[in-house]
Amino acid sequence: MNYYGDWINVYKPKNISSFGVIQKIKKKFNILKIGHAGTLDPNAEGVLPIALEKTTKLISLINEQIKIYDFAIKWGIQTTTDDKDGEILDISKNIPSKKIIEENLKNFIGDILQKPPKVSAVKVDGKRAYQRFRNNENFEIKKRLVRVYKLEFIEQPHQTISKIRVECGKGFYVRSFARDLAEKLNTKAHIYTLKRVKVGNFNENNSILLDDLLKMSEMAFGIRGIHSSISVLDDIPALEIDNNEMLEKISNGEKIRIDILLNKPLIQNDKKNFFVTNKGKVISLGIVEGSFFKPRKVLL
Repeated sequence: MNYYGDWINVYKPKNISSFGVIQKIKKKFNILKIGHAGTLDPNAEGVLPIALEKTTKLISLINEQIKIYDFAIKWGIQTTTDDKDGEILDISKNIPSKKIIEENLKNFIGDILQKPPKVSAVKVDGKRAYQRFRNNENFEIKKRLVRVYKLEFIEQPHQTISKIRVECGKGFYVRSFARDLAEKLNTKAHIYTLKRVKVGNFNENNSILLDDLLKMSEMAFGIRGIHSSISVLDDIPALEIDNNEMLEKISNGEKIRIDILLNKPLIQNDKKNFFVTNKGKVISLGIVEGSFFKPRKVLL
């Protein structure tokens, strides 16, 4: 099998875990190393960036990207999992109006403290929260600072259901948002449907359905859903290098002097992420210090 793309933008269907998706792809295409950025719940659908082989070293960069979710909140019922798969925990007859919901969305824009759901992958004393929940353990999760860039009320298809779009940063939980918004409105709620439509440059329009991907005999450049690291991380500056001596130093984790290649100092990029490429492929991610590139992750 030939890899011309570093990433697959898979559209995950409902009723399968994110881990289940990568296991299917790994088995189908005989991939040695594979990983995903940003876990999606089994009952959620949408964009799931998949990294292949050495590109898995760059997953943390994708996790830092802005994400967009479309979701529906069902009012009046709180569940143990904060979504429709959980058992009913509490009920309220107070159903907020569209006007009240829209007025309160602005209270959740910016940097906010949020407590992840008990059914989440967050670690509590070294153990995943969802594992503790399944074992009926009594535990608490600490609040975390997350960022919300935008909240938009989309529609009210039913008196008890509101559709909303959120643009958010790393670590934001839509289920926690529904729970907290309901508390603010003196009622109960849970997530009824959830779809991730964007992760950085990965979006619904340039994704490939999991079933369509699994029907292919092999993956190749030009196929919908296959992307390079340069295209999906185009906000990071990059420098093409074809000098064998420099490439060897990078492969050994050694710093190289790159200002001589550009005939100018690189102070403006000091301590920021920087790519070095060879023949259009990312070979290292590092930082620039003065005149030198220092590798942090080597993909050679």
